[in-house]
Amino acid sequence: MPKPIIAIMYDFDKTLSTTDMQNYSFIPALGMTPAEFWDETTKFSLKTGVERILSYMYMMVAKAKEKGIKLTREYLRECGKNIKFYPGVTTWFKRVDEYAASKGIIVEHYLVSSGTKEIVEGCSIYDQFTAAYGCEYFYNKEGEPIWPKLTINYTQKTQFFFRIAKGVFDVTDDNSVNKKTPSLRIPYSNIVYVGDGMTDIACMTLVKHNGGRSIAVYPEKESDKVRQIYIDGRCSFMCRADYTAGSDLDKIMRLIIDSAFIKDEIDRKEKMLASK
Repeated sequence: MPKPIIAIMYDFDKTLSTTDMQNYSFIPALGMTPAEFWDETTKFSLKTGVERILSYMYMMVAKAKEKGIKLTREYLRECGKNIKFYPGVTTWFKRVDEYAASKGIIVEHYLVSSGTKEIVEGCSIYDQFTAAYGCEYFYNKEGEPIWPKLTINYTQKTQFFFRIAKGVFDVTDDNSVNKKTPSLRIPYSNIVYVGDGMTDIACMTLVKHNGGRSIAVYPEKESDKVRQIYIDGRCSFMCRADYTAGSDLDKIMRLIIDSAFIKDEIDRKEKMLASK
């Protein structure tokens, strides 16, 4: 039998990073505070009726042009270099992989974010993901953004649960992701979702209701941000956003890996006995 695979899906802003990714470098370069930028984005959305994710993408382009900043993919990648992560994030992926490997299990990490993918591409953990999805621009020959290439709002994140389970990573391939398949590359029960709050509820609920596990993380001493989500049964666990070795989150992930290992051992024994 092939080795079982566990897929961990992550939100980014306030799940892995300590705040919205645009707040570290992009917004300060505009001469604005994060509060000013996001307030203007909200007002623009309310005034025009433009969906909020599309609104922030538009505002990034409009404000950069207003300030004389050439908004290229390379510029946005540079904005990812100053992102700060919660404790233990930078070593988390290797530790999880190594523990899973000791149990004969493969772990794949997937980013599914409503943030700016180009900014994520410049951060220190980008190469840890099997695939990374985020809001992305289409660029003209001069390297400037002229149209959204991909947008992911909070409910659109759910499609990636099915894409990852089926191994359909190309976002332009709608046929394969909707096609009924006899078996999944990764069983729903082997999918974990890690997010930070209200914007992750759709994915948390979907994963949990299909037998996977969803984890709501929160900054230290701010458990109230996710407590109601847990009380309502929309996530499997809630714990502090501490990714260091020995933390509650670390222990939970090890238990999830252990349970996948036990299930695989039982399945192997059953097939062995059935073949006799």
